[in-house]
Amino acid sequence: MANRTVHIFRVALQDDPSIYREIEIASTASLYHFAAAITAAFGFAFDHAFGFYSELSCRNVLRSEPRYELFRDIGERTDSLSVRHTKVAEAFRQPGHEMLFLFDYGDNWHFVVGLLGISPAKKGTRYPRVVAHQGVAPEQYADPDRTVH
Repeated sequence: MANRTVHIFRVALQDDPSIYREIEIASTASLYHFAAAITAAFGFAFDHAFGFYSELSCRNVLRSEPRYELFRDIGERTDSLSVRHTKVAEAFRQPGHEMLFLFDYGDNWHFVVGLLGISPAKKGTRYPRVVAHQGVAPEQYADPDRTVH
């Protein structure tokens, strides 16, 4: 049996990098499952389209190469690659590699995803898992009736 590995990521809000989660996930997991782990780590519902982009600048993100988008998997015509068929280890090969995770193209949640390292999986440990966190995650859907004083 081959040795299993996990990828260790820091995922931070692009607008406020002091708010982050460190996530371990099986290297063989799909980017789709990684997206679900990211949204869960921030307390978001996994209820919108998303993509992973090599370009970190919001201005050029949709022209990124490579880019991995859910649109590819739901049958839309696109040049992007699949999130369901791309493994984490294929998209993130070396520590230090960063991509932008764009979740919900309406509300535009931008997260910088950086690969911290790759290590052997721990026997008996369930992945994905959050191993560190900093800051309070924002609300996914702001309360429209809330007034700020």
